[in-house]
Amino acid sequence: MVKSSSKELNFRQSVDVMFNRAASFVDLSPKMIEKIRVCNATYTVRFGVKLRGEVHTFVGYRAVHSEHKEPVKGGIRYSLDVNQDEVEALAALMTYKTALVEVPFGGSKGGLCINPKDWTEEELERITRRFTFELSRRDLIHPSLNVPAPDMGTGEREMAWMMDEYRRLHNENIDAIACVTGKPVHLGGIEGRVEATGRGVQYALREFFRHPDDIKKAGLRGDLDGKKIVVQGLGNVGYHAALFLSEEDGSKIVSVIERAGTIRNPKGIDIRALKEHISSGEDLSKFEGGVFEEPNANAICEACDILIPAALEGVINVDNAHAVKANLVIEAANGPITAMADKILRDKGVFIIPDMYANAGGVTVSYFEWVKNVNHIRFGRLQRRNEERKYHILIDALESQGMNFKKSFKKEYLEGAGELALVRAGLDDTMRAAYMNIKTALENNPELEDMRTAAFFSVIEDIALHYRSIGL
Repeated sequence: MVKSSSKELNFRQSVDVMFNRAASFVDLSPKMIEKIRVCNATYTVRFGVKLRGEVHTFVGYRAVHSEHKEPVKGGIRYSLDVNQDEVEALAALMTYKTALVEVPFGGSKGGLCINPKDWTEEELERITRRFTFELSRRDLIHPSLNVPAPDMGTGEREMAWMMDEYRRLHNENIDAIACVTGKPVHLGGIEGRVEATGRGVQYALREFFRHPDDIKKAGLRGDLDGKKIVVQGLGNVGYHAALFLSEEDGSKIVSVIERAGTIRNPKGIDIRALKEHISSGEDLSKFEGGVFEEPNANAICEACDILIPAALEGVINVDNAHAVKANLVIEAANGPITAMADKILRDKGVFIIPDMYANAGGVTVSYFEWVKNVNHIRFGRLQRRNEERKYHILIDALESQGMNFKKSFKKEYLEGAGELALVRAGLDDTMRAAYMNIKTALENNPELEDMRTAAFFSVIEDIALHYRSIGL
């Protein structure tokens, strides 16, 4: 957690302030607003694992914000900074996020107070399996009730351990494999999940550049080609967003900000090379593809077209928001802009694409994985070859009439859509539709002014409609 001025609100308070601002525009009773806002339950588990000859006690959390739709969904993070306020705020964001992108889940979040680097892989597996046992006893991991996913400090490996442990405990459950998402593909995962959140950031920016009025508000022109981008945090989300934007959209990643320092290159950083360098364990200062600068709290204030905070909460706060020089900030992380900083940036004219929309790619593709698991069939299996056969018939008929097609076109056109192509198409469609939902809310309610407030407004109305329909 980033520390800032004592004047600053904490993460949970920031989420509540942003929620309340939007709620003030919704025609609902205060009691209904409160019902939507509060976290339903938070479970704290404390368990011991014998490691290195002695018992170590670990503290974990699983917050369930809203069960208006089930199962509830949300990641599990491993970090020493995990606390109840944090998981409750993140669970709330999950509720709002899933409602915004029309994924039929409620919101949940979990965490374990642990630094994964302090333990060997074998020890971490034992800890994870015991944590899974504790969650399972309370139905806080369950394919029909509560479905975790990777988050900061966790990944495919941890999800595979959790899934395997749950199956051991519930071998009678035919849907047990759906108890978590973000698994390796060969263990029931789905292609495209690892990079889903970063890919969603890319699709969100592409959608932004389809709207001339928004481009004008941000003081930008054209499209993503040539845009100067600063990325804060080169973890899973930041890496994939930077990689796709630079390699597929022609953007220039001019700075990458990491804990160990900042790499700058006005001509554009080779993101693959930088990631390989970091993964190799080499000192960041020895990377040859840019100029290294020592860690600096003001690194995030570099002038650029687009700023992508992709690491922790609260990195843009009252202490540095006035100095931010980006035209557009897209929140790839959860809560990187505090409520007070949000107002400062808006007053400066900075265009903000909020986290509940921008980083929804992960939960969207997790939904696809869950659907795949409960249906027990991979996407594309039934229709792919049938599509190919029809395309071949069409091309053969056209060629028999004297038409000629390039080999590259035929190769791309004739190949039926596999799982990865379908996942990407589904994610792209989801991000486009959600952006339009926000735009519609803004057009119908001009007093909302910004995308974050409009997004909150939209989901509050959606959740309230659900509660009304069941008699609340």
